[in-house]
Amino acid sequence: QVRLVDSGGGLVQAGGSLNLSCSASGTIFGIKSVGWFREAPGKQREMVVIKKPGLSPNYTDAVNGRFTISREVARNTRYLQMNNLKPEDTAVYYCNIDGVDGATMTFNSFWGQGTQVTVSS
Repeated sequence: QVRLVDSGGGLVQAGGSLNLSCSASGTIFGIKSVGWFREAPGKQREMVVIKKPGLSPNYTDAVNGRFTISREVARNTRYLQMNNLKPEDTAVYYCNIDGVDGATMTFNSFWGQGTQVTVSS
């Protein structure tokens, strides 16, 4: 069964950096997209970055140039490198993968449990 585990969040001062990780267990076929989302207190969950196969990542304007999505195939892990963090980046960050669960052969939208990022001014 597919499971995503988010980690790497924490408390950092404005201008600092964090590298979030999304470790996937299980097998996902036919991935349609990989993304990171965030949910700030009192706000709806919003897209931070979406990466579709064969296409360049699509970053929301607020993080473009500061955040970078990447992956390490051998570890089945995705990352979100966040630089020059701002207080408005404070949120719970979630990894998302849309694809086919190799165990059930059904298409699903998989989510991590989230990791808290807090940026102090």
